[in-house]
Amino acid sequence: DAMHGVMGPYVRKVLCDELGAPANSAINCVPLEDFGGQHPDPNLTYATTLLEAMKGGEYGFGAAFDADGDRYMILGQNGFFVSPSDSLAIIAANLPCIPYFRQMGVRGFGRSMPTSMALDRVAKSMKVPVYETPAGWRFFSNLMDSGRCNLCGEESFGTGSDHLREKDGLWAVLVWLSIIAARKQSVEEIVRDHWAKFGRHYYCRFDYEGLDPKTTYYIMRDLEALVTDKSFIGQQFAVGSHVYSVAKTDSFEYVDPVDGTVTKKQGLRIIFSDASRLIFRLSSSSGVRATLRLYAESYERDPSGHDQEPQAVLSPLIAIALKISQIHERTGRRGPTVIT
Repeated sequence: DAMHGVMGPYVRKVLCDELGAPANSAINCVPLEDFGGQHPDPNLTYATTLLEAMKGGEYGFGAAFDADGDRYMILGQNGFFVSPSDSLAIIAANLPCIPYFRQMGVRGFGRSMPTSMALDRVAKSMKVPVYETPAGWRFFSNLMDSGRCNLCGEESFGTGSDHLREKDGLWAVLVWLSIIAARKQSVEEIVRDHWAKFGRHYYCRFDYEGLDPKTTYYIMRDLEALVTDKSFIGQQFAVGSHVYSVAKTDSFEYVDPVDGTVTKKQGLRIIFSDASRLIFRLSSSSGVRATLRLYAESYERDPSGHDQEPQAVLSPLIAIALKISQIHERTGRRGPTVIT
């Protein structure tokens, strides 16, 4: 599903004309200025046409692209969703299935700081370094240009490689098709095998959009003062039967290993003793309205715990985040605008 963005003609040319997929398997491929009245964002909130088609069980593989084609979403049969963080980690774990990486090898991986740590577990098993960067593809470009990094990705559905040094949705989809062809497994089987080997990282992003910039500034200021105070380390939060102990906090900053530039205030991180994470970050805005993003991540090693709903698993962490930030009370919101 090209969602009436610029990727439509490429989808038809590559997938249908060159690889022989049926013509009716490529939908919404005519680029339109208004994207057919829809929001061209490849996630479960907006790519509903694809999601409903996949839920029917007729198709084994589905993908959607954003307006300019650099971001993508993967779905398996019956609407099985592959999170962007899992997608990146699974690609990294299956590099031998991809001709480019068989030829070039791998020197390093990159992920944005808010992206889940699923990639890190794969990298550790491969003894390959992972570069944790601020949000923004330019940080990856530096790493790739210097030869430090071959594969990069971010939680906002973007993945890319040093052959192009950019994110490319169609490339990522072709990589997935290469993995499926080599392993002769379904999307769901590949993902579940990955979880069985590396564990599952439950992950969600919550977007509070259209906020008053002054309000978000004070929320982040007060939150930073709270979580970076030494007394916050070791604090325990009990939510139901869950008890979370704070192990580390910081205001994320990045020192570029290539040119030494320092980028500060890229998000507030709370890391708990069980490796769960909470991240608060202000997204770029026009200055008129602001977006506050909340990320939650929890790791589950036991395969018996891999079939839970992410939001159910993460609800205790979200309760902690809302308690310490007072987002709802200070913005007048009762919930996020977008959940991915």
